Amino acid sequence: MMRFGHAEQPGVASLASLPDGATAQLVTVHGGVGLRSRLAAMGLHAGIEVRVVHNGGRGPFVLATGESRIVLGRGMARRVMVIPIPPDGSGTGTPTGTTAPTE
Repeated sequence: MMRFGHAEQPGVASLASLPDGATAQLVTVHGGVGLRSRLAAMGLHAGIEVRVVHNGGRGPFVLATGESRIVLGRGMARRVMVIPIPPDGSGTGTPTGTTAPTE
């Protein structure tokens, strides 16, 4: 599994803490093999960009990646660590000390 950082790293937050409409880059998942495998099967892996569709504080947590919508339980969303991307796009979402993949 690819890891960029940990929750203690500045700028890294839980996916569950982001408001509706926020965009972020997935950094890592704090959980066992089962949780990481389940999320990977849904297309959630380190480096992917996601957007919060619904985080009303109650009920399911809905996020978007590309044209897909993914619904997570709140417990799962709390274990997904991300780096928020500023709405103005000025940030790259890439953690300090790492480089984004190039094509």
